[in-house]
Parts: sequence; C-alpha cells; structure tokens
Amino acid sequence: MTEKYTTIPFTWPQGFKADGVHAGLRKEKLDMGWLYSQKPAAAAGVYTTNQFQAAPTKLTKQTIDQQHQLQAIVVNSANANSCTGEQGEKDAQQMQQLAATKLGISTDLVGVASTGVIGVNLPMPVIAAGIEQLQLTDNTKVTTAVLTTDTRAKTVAVTCQIDGRTVTISGFCKGSGMIHPNMATMLGFVTTDVAIDGALLQTLLSQVTDTTFNQITVDGDTSTNDMVTVLANGAAGNATITAATADYAIFAAGFTYVLGELAKKIAADGEGATKLVAVTVNGAWSDFEGQQVAKAIVGSNLVKAAVYGEDPNWGRIMMAIGQTDAHLNLAEVDVVLNELPLVQASQAATTAVADLAAALAAKVIDLTVELHNGDGHGQAWGCDLTYDYVKINATYHS
Repeated sequence: MTEKYTTIPFTWPQGFKADGVHAGLRKEKLDMGWLYSQKPAAAAGVYTTNQFQAAPTKLTKQTIDQQHQLQAIVVNSANANSCTGEQGEKDAQQMQQLAATKLGISTDLVGVASTGVIGVNLPMPVIAAGIEQLQLTDNTKVTTAVLTTDTRAKTVAVTCQIDGRTVTISGFCKGSGMIHPNMATMLGFVTTDVAIDGALLQTLLSQVTDTTFNQITVDGDTSTNDMVTVLANGAAGNATITAATADYAIFAAGFTYVLGELAKKIAADGEGATKLVAVTVNGAWSDFEGQQVAKAIVGSNLVKAAVYGEDPNWGRIMMAIGQTDAHLNLAEVDVVLNELPLVQASQAATTAVADLAAALAAKVIDLTVELHNGDGHGQAWGCDLTYDYVKINATYHS
C-alpha cells in the first residue's frame, strides 16, 4: 500500500522560526531555545501524570487549555524547575513573560518547558539573558538545547498532501532516562503548517499518544516535568481539516508516524542503552491487552538485563507476560526473536541456543509474541539495562 506521507530531512514547516543558545545553565552546551509561529497556532498538549507536576508543565497546560492556542514555546535544559514551590511558579511565569515581551505577543500565547535537575530554583538572571539572546531563525539548534543525558538530537519530519497543498509535520523530543510514560516522561514538540481546529488536534494527540509515547519505557520512572505539545499554524493554506474525512485520515497517518518514530528514538537512546527492544503482540484478547503485554515485556528489568547479556532466557519473557492480567491461552504462547522461533506452544522452540544468542548481538531486538487468544494487537519499545545506566544515574546531580 502506498504511504500517505513522505519522510524528509528535518525542517520547520512554513511559518515557524526557532533558535537555541548557550545561556550558561550548562557548561558549554546549548541550554535554552524557543519555537515561534508567525501567527497564533492551534495547540494541543499531553502532560505527565506524576503528582509532583513541575511549574512549567502546569503553566503550559493552563495556557493551552484556555483556547487551545499558542504562538511560542520557550525551553531550557539543566534545571527542571520542579519541586520549587511558589517561587518556581513565579519563575515559570517570568519565563513566559520575558519570552512574550521579546516576541511582542501575549503571555496567553507562550508555553514554557523545562528539564533537568529537580529541586533547584532557576537562576533567573541567566534565564533572562538567555531569552534576550534568542533570535527568530531557521536553524534547528533548539533540538539540541533541550537535551539532558541524551546522546543525540531526536527529530522526524514528513510531508503529505492535504486539500491539494503540501503539508509538513516536524517533531523533535528529548528523553533518555526517567522514561515510563503515561503521559508523558519526555519533552516532545511537534509543529505543522496544516489548518486544523485546536480541539480536534487535542483529540488526535491524546489518541495517538496512547499507542506511541505511552508504549515506551526505559526505567519505569515517570518524570515530574514532561509533556508533548503540538502547534498547527495553517500556513500551508489548506481548508481546515474536519474529523472523519479523507484529509483527516491522511494527516493522522503522518502525525502517527512522527510520534511513533520519536517514541522509538527515545527508547533507543535510553541512558546507557546499547540495544532497542521492539515488541509486537498479536492474537491478544483486545488491543488494550496487547499493549499491556508488550509494555510488560519491554519494562521487565530481567528481560532488559538478559538482552544486554545476549542471553536467550525466554523464561523471563514468559514471566513478564504472565504477570499481567491479560487473558492468556497458557498452552499456546509463541515468541519469535529476530525471525527465529524462541518459544512454541509455551515451551522452548528447537532453535539452537547459539543461533539465538547470535541474534541477540543485533542493535535492534524484535520480539513478536502470538497469544492465540483473539484479534488484539499491541506494540511497545524499550532498551537493554546496562552498567552505564547505573553510572549515569549515580552521579546525575553532580
């Protein structure tokens, strides 16, 4: 089947500008940035479920919820502005005001995002100086400025044809540790020049999040800060998309691809990770249970450690499946590892152990699970658990 979208090198959609600078929050590295739409854009967001939701996350949610519109988002790394009390809320509001003043727009059109160490107040003179440095450019430095322990920027862009116009959907994100979304535990930003109503965009984002960002895990920990936001400014000039139309289906396909690829990039760049683990579950009682089983497998520390050690210990996968409350046909579970049978009818397959161990040397580990108990399907993505994960997090604060 011909795809409804085309992947392209990362670029900003029409009508968007951005920048990233080194303000001094980190040694040498870029640490502040922003996104800007030349006109107010329809906006949507999903947010961490951690009860200690950080000040910038709460402020952005409040701002978007007013009328589902934003024109800019200002971001910083190195400092999460989380668990910082009333002062933290004032600092987030000041970031919002400083950006709004620099851009000449209302504070009601500015989102704020922060990531980094929890429990430390923002150095507002540094933040203010950083915002003053930011310019409206076509560069992509903000995709790097938002990183913390990530090893690389994570970007995806596609185009699709809507109402006879070429529409671009571009996304970038950060996330390496403290990744176990329910939404969310990373910062994700998607920009598009499509014309779409903010409420419909919110519905789409919430739906797609469930099968993409909410299906990754690195360490089982849900962050205090993070969120995914989408801005759609309509600069492509298409007639406004409405639900249940061919144009909506085309846009939704491209949008889903962008979020799915970003989710996988986060899983692959888990702190200390050497392998991406991708799990597909078929034959589940329902899609929900398929997703539940898939995420249980990628989230199991025992499975993750076995993958790192290149040990084809299939019992750990069965353990992870069995600890869910999914409906199971206990005598009929099959598992395939990188196209090699690993489990057949809930027992060891006949594939040689040496062949299975060799398959585990790959950088991408694909596990396909057949439950033989329905038509449900689910996917999830994670990574291996390495010694470096402990080293990174043992010294994160310092």
